[in-house]
Amino acid sequence: NLIVQASRLQDGSRRMVSITEVTGMEGDVISMQEVFRYQRVGLQPDGKIRGHFTASGVRSAYSERFRQWGYDLPAAIFEPVAAE
Repeated sequence: NLIVQASRLQDGSRRMVSITEVTGMEGDVISMQEVFRYQRVGLQPDGKIRGHFTASGVRSAYSERFRQWGYDLPAAIFEPVAAE
């Protein structure tokens, strides 16, 4: 399962801010790992938030499912991107 978190940012816009994969359960505790997150890098002159998605560096187990469905995701998609 995947959890997609959306938030309203300070400029009033709505963005997906996190994509997290549920990896299992250990007793009553749900194990999760964040795969992608929205990283703010500043403000535009009009006050809108600038940012981009970056990977956490963890390769999602879903990448195999995507491959089975005909979507071959490059390994680079899971590599973190440096801030601007």
